[in-house]
Amino acid sequence: MTTTTATPARSVRTATTKARNRRRRAAGAVGLPALVLAISVGIWEAAARGGLVNEIIVPAPSDVAVELFGMLDEQYFWDATWVTLAETLAGFGIGVVLAWVLGTLLGMFGWARTAFYPLVVGFQITPRVALAPLFLTWFGFGLTSKIVMAATICFFPVLLNVMVGMSGVDPAARTLMRSLGASRWEEYVKLTLPSSLPLIFAGIKNAITLALIGAIVAEFVGASRGMGVLIKSLNFQLNVAAGFAVIVALMIFGLILYWLVEILEARIVRWRHHAV
Repeated sequence: MTTTTATPARSVRTATTKARNRRRRAAGAVGLPALVLAISVGIWEAAARGGLVNEIIVPAPSDVAVELFGMLDEQYFWDATWVTLAETLAGFGIGVVLAWVLGTLLGMFGWARTAFYPLVVGFQITPRVALAPLFLTWFGFGLTSKIVMAATICFFPVLLNVMVGMSGVDPAARTLMRSLGASRWEEYVKLTLPSSLPLIFAGIKNAITLALIGAIVAEFVGASRGMGVLIKSLNFQLNVAAGFAVIVALMIFGLILYWLVEILEARIVRWRHHAV
């Protein structure tokens, strides 16, 4: 009798402890970055207002915030935002799909890794920024050259993680699957892909931020629209606070895109989050 009444009570205490720990982790995940950000912005504001830095070169955060909120009502800001986001997302999608396909080949077939991997590493070593003028020549000043640049920059992290994830699957598990009569496709779907997904998503999260950088770099090299063009225009006008405001907006958009990928990862790779 004592045992039957103690078990539910222990379960309730365990659930309460887990819920309390989850709340603490959530509060820490939000509170600590917010505290660090508040302290950093406070130091920056004090340095700018106290004359320790030239406000013309490094404007105070309050001035940047005023410019940013002012831009939110301007149509030109949202036009530039949509152009840059379209370039980023299109380049990200193309880069991830191509990297996934090639990474799968390299990870699952030794002959493909021997044939293509040195070329892939050589391409990765090449400074992609140097390719931007070439893309401009080949694809013009429109969106295509920016999409190609974004796809090129975000390609390699995904490819590398896909290849490492798929080649690192436990050989004993592979042997077991084959001994049970599993086909190549069944082995891929039921063993290789699930085992590789945590590494693949690590590469995808890296890729979404790189795609945004690639789009901005391509806009710097040659474009008529986009947030990169907006930053250049504001700097030419010596409106440094507004230029900072666009950079802050880019950081916010990058964080949103990163969090969206994290949410997608949490929904797909559920077993990893349950194991934590």
